[in-house]
Amino acid sequence: MARLAGRRALFAAPVLAVVTFAVFAIAAASPFDPVKAYAGTAALGADQETLDRLRANLGVDRPFVSRWWDWLTAALSGDLGHSSVMRQPVVQVIGERLVWSALLCAVAFAAAVLLGTVLGVLAARRPGAPLDRAVTSLSYALEAAPVFWIALLAVWLFALQWDLLPAGGLTDTGSSQVTAGQVASHVVLPAGVLAVSQLPWFTLYVRQGVTDALAEDPVRGARARGLSERTVLLGHALRSGLLPVLTLIGSRVPELITGALLVETVFSWPGIAAATVEAATAVDFPLLAALTTLATAAVLAGNLLADLLYGLFDPRVKLSDM
Repeated sequence: MARLAGRRALFAAPVLAVVTFAVFAIAAASPFDPVKAYAGTAALGADQETLDRLRANLGVDRPFVSRWWDWLTAALSGDLGHSSVMRQPVVQVIGERLVWSALLCAVAFAAAVLLGTVLGVLAARRPGAPLDRAVTSLSYALEAAPVFWIALLAVWLFALQWDLLPAGGLTDTGSSQVTAGQVASHVVLPAGVLAVSQLPWFTLYVRQGVTDALAEDPVRGARARGLSERTVLLGHALRSGLLPVLTLIGSRVPELITGALLVETVFSWPGIAAATVEAATAVDFPLLAALTTLATAAVLAGNLLADLLYGLFDPRVKLSDM
């Protein structure tokens, strides 16, 4: 396990370096002007000399390769630079927002896995039955629905029509402090929407895995020995059927990050994804590079976790061969 993690860490280093270089290159080619984004409306009445001086102060007058190399060497020592759009050190921006993004993604991912497993098992019990058709049809419909459309529909239904949940934010309007109760009530809607966007994949994978497992000889033998249907389903078929889901965990991390980007924007959730939008529109090189590196590291960590889980739970797979 340690050897696999070490190999992946060595592989991750050049990948992260290439990703950050690409971020600086794409941002440099962007039509957005970081100086005008930093100055705001004041840039409209400023002369060219003032804008050039501000561009030199921000360090965006140099070639992007030089800016990337300076940022990379400083990042290796723990200095991620200063965010021009947030007017804060990048480390402080990430530190303030990372916990809220992690909370949102963790709640949504756990809910999607648990509910998807339950629905997948129920659908696999009797393939072709009305329940199976209903679950499968709903999964395909949700799979095709854009996450921002689900988010807007959820706000209209649960916040505006039924007034059951707050429409956005982290705390109640006018609140001067963050409390656990307010965060719990405010996270339900965005986490629920994000979970619904991931739910179809887990449901369909579990359904297919359990359906295939029920047709295998060991499961048939368990039924022939007179074991109860519940024992056969949960003790034999589900254990075998969940193995493909382990690989799905890693592959869903990019989609989870993309979904969080839209969900946090719709619900004004103060997380990393919302800061990514502001950094991209303002061409904030240090913040954009740091957030992209963080997202890439999360994807690589998700793939590593999926491989480790597969190697631990499937005796046919050896971690030394990965």
